[in-house]
Amino acid sequence: MVAMNTSPAFEIIDIALFERDVQLRMPFRFGIVTLTAAPQAFARVRIRLTDGRESDGASAELLAPKWFDKNPALSNEDNFNQLRTAIRLAATAYQNGGRHTAWGHFATHHLDHIARASAVGLNTLTANFGPALLDRAALDALCRAENLSFYQAMQQNLGGLQPAELAPDLTGFDIPAFLAELKPAATLAARHTVGLVDLITASDRPAGSPAVGDGLPETLEEVVQRYGHRWFKLKVGGDLKSDLERLAAIAAVLDRMPHPYRASLDGNEQFDDVESISELWRAIRRDARLKRLAQSVAFIEQPIKRANALTRDIAALAQHAPVIIDESDDTLDAFVRARKLGYTGVSSKTCKGLWRSVINSARCHHWNAQGEQAGNYFMSGEDLTIQAGLALQQDLALVNLLGITHVERNGHHYVNGMADLPAAEQANFLGAHPDLYEASHGATRLAIRAGMIKVDSLACPGYASQAFPDWEAMRPLAG
Repeated sequence: MVAMNTSPAFEIIDIALFERDVQLRMPFRFGIVTLTAAPQAFARVRIRLTDGRESDGASAELLAPKWFDKNPALSNEDNFNQLRTAIRLAATAYQNGGRHTAWGHFATHHLDHIARASAVGLNTLTANFGPALLDRAALDALCRAENLSFYQAMQQNLGGLQPAELAPDLTGFDIPAFLAELKPAATLAARHTVGLVDLITASDRPAGSPAVGDGLPETLEEVVQRYGHRWFKLKVGGDLKSDLERLAAIAAVLDRMPHPYRASLDGNEQFDDVESISELWRAIRRDARLKRLAQSVAFIEQPIKRANALTRDIAALAQHAPVIIDESDDTLDAFVRARKLGYTGVSSKTCKGLWRSVINSARCHHWNAQGEQAGNYFMSGEDLTIQAGLALQQDLALVNLLGITHVERNGHHYVNGMADLPAAEQANFLGAHPDLYEASHGATRLAIRAGMIKVDSLACPGYASQAFPDWEAMRPLAG
C-alpha cells in the first residue's frame, strides 16, 4: 500500500495505439450529425517506475464526429483523423517526455500539446482528446503497479495532482484533503438520452421502415418499460415549433410514470444566443402539455454555439434553470470564465480529461464553500456514446469518485452491447464485473435495473477494470 500523498514518478516506455469499428443498431441524431458508425480508439501504455518495476495500463474512447469540431465542411472521416492526430501528437510527447508523476505527464506537456495541435489545425477541444486517452491508460498502469484501485489512488493523490500549476484560481486550495474526502457510491442512476430522431412510441415508425428486431428497446416507451429510468436527457434541435411538438410527445410518455422523473435539456450548440434558447424555455413553460416536464428539468446543457457561449451573460436564462457548459469546456479555465457569465455547472467527460474533471469538481467544492451562490455549483456526468468495456468503466468510476449521482448513458442503447466483440473478451468482462454487465440477447451488455447501475466491482486494482480487451482483435490506429 502506498503511503498517503506519495506520488511515484515514472517514465512511459511504450505506447501502442489501436482501433476497432463500432456499428450502431439505430441512428443517433445529436446536433448536426446523425451517427451510424464510428471507430473506437484504444491505448495500451507501459510505464517504468524509478525502482525498475514495469506495468501496463489501457484506455478507450469513441472517435465521435461532429462533437469536437462541428465545422460542416469536414466529413466524419475528417473528424476521425483529427482525433487520431491528437492522440499521436500526445503519444509522441509523452513517450519522449522523461519521468514524471501521473499528473506531471499531463501538466508538463499540456500547453505545448495545445500549441502543436493548433499548428496542424486542431481546435483545443479536439486537441484535449489525445492526452485524455493517454492519461487514463498511464494512471491505470500506475494503479496496477501499486495494487490500488482508482478510488484509492485518487483519494491518496497517487497521481500527484497539483492543480494550481495550471489552474491558479485554486492556489491555496487543499487538494489532498479534498481528494481524501471523496466517497464513491455503490450505484449510479443512468440518465437516458432521447436523440433527435429516436422513436417515442411504436406509432412513430415511418411506414415501410423496418424495426431493428434484436429484442432490445427501440422506442422511448420501450426503454422506460425495460430499464425503469427516472433520469432523462432530452435533445432539442433549435427549431421552436419542432422542439415543442417533440417534447410534448416525450412528455406524454414520461408523464405516465407513477413516480417522479428528472430531465436535462441538451441544446448541443443549436442556438445562436441567450434569447433564442430563452424563447424555447418560455414556450415550454407556457405549454400546458409540458407542465410536469418543465418542473422536472434539472439543468440545461450547452445550448449556445461555442463561438457565442462565453461572450454574453446568461442570467436571463439561468434564473429559470441552471445552465452548464459542455463543448465550451475546452480550456482549463473555461469554467472559471463561464461562472462570471452565470453558468453554474460543467460536464464531466473522460474524453475531455480526467484531470480536468477533478479540477472542476474541486472548483465546485471551493466555490460552494465561499458563500456567494453557496451550493449552486455542480458537475454533471455526460456521455460520448461510450462503449461497454474500458471506456464505460473508467467514465463511471470518474463520475462516481466525484460524487455525481446520475450520469448520461447512451452507448448501451445505440449499440448492441459487446455483440461484435470476440466471445472470450465478452466473457472476461462479464466474469470480472458481474454487477455491471449481464448476458442477454446473445451478448454481454450494461445492466440497468430500476434505472440504476451497480458499480461495486469497479473498486478493483487498476483504473476500474479487471479485464483487458482482446488486442489481437483490433487493428493499429489508422494514419
